[in-house]
Amino acid sequence: MRKYYLNYLNELESEAMYILREVWAQFQNPVILFSGGKDSIVVTHLARKAFYPSKIPFPLMHIDTGHNFPETIAFRDQLIKDLGLELLVGSVQSSIDTGRVAEERGKNATRNALQTTTLLDAIESHKVDCAIGGGRRDEEKARAKERFFSHRDDFGQWDPKNQRAELWNLLNGKYFEGEHFRAFPISNWTEMDIWNYILREQISIPSLYFAHEREVVWRSDSWIPVSEHTKLEPEERVEIKKIRFRTLGDITITGGIESDADSLEKIVAEVAAMKQTERGNRSDDKRSETAMEDRKRSGYF
Repeated sequence: MRKYYLNYLNELESEAMYILREVWAQFQNPVILFSGGKDSIVVTHLARKAFYPSKIPFPLMHIDTGHNFPETIAFRDQLIKDLGLELLVGSVQSSIDTGRVAEERGKNATRNALQTTTLLDAIESHKVDCAIGGGRRDEEKARAKERFFSHRDDFGQWDPKNQRAELWNLLNGKYFEGEHFRAFPISNWTEMDIWNYILREQISIPSLYFAHEREVVWRSDSWIPVSEHTKLEPEERVEIKKIRFRTLGDITITGGIESDADSLEKIVAEVAAMKQTERGNRSDDKRSETAMEDRKRSGYF
């Protein structure tokens, strides 16, 4: 069984590297959308293998909300240094300062939706024609509708009914002036595949994924980390819990789970027993039944 699964990982790896090479062959100015989360780290690792012994032939782009985990930014900067790559940064704070977007208010305020405008502005200013993302079909029902090459119109919007057929591994990257594509090389991977691959390849990941003690508050059925951006309600109580994060987003909306998994082997075992999706701890996805699809239609990741 173990041998079969390793062969399956090899197939997923080959498929992802094929997608990455097709992006480089068909587009003029692609980038990897890099969040510092496990999926974008795996995509970067796959790109490194796909073009070895040359370095990755395109830059990484990070949309910085200003509400990141400090550990994520430190990991990002070290990875860029180690790989010798260019980093393009789009700043949500700059979008707020220039009046491009308005900051949300209240206890559950988030900058997550504001990223869309910053991302589209960065894509336009850097003339990006394909943004490679780490989205997976098992994450969320809206992402299950994505193709490997996902077309965006000249407003950066996504129409799930207007996607090109992908038959026999034939990928159509043709677009008109002003349009662009998103590419999802690990679309067929599951969370379990990601962790088994990280374990097999011994890929470095931020310490946030491992169990550690942290100040948290119980909110939206999850342990939300306390930070300078947290607005506490009078009835909320700060506690110290041993937690880890299954997914990384803004520090204001990313919930942790209580866990003792402090190694890759323990994480793999823990994920195998999980019944809730990893995005079940993201408060931004709980705003409505169509929260993710609404964001994606307007240009989100």
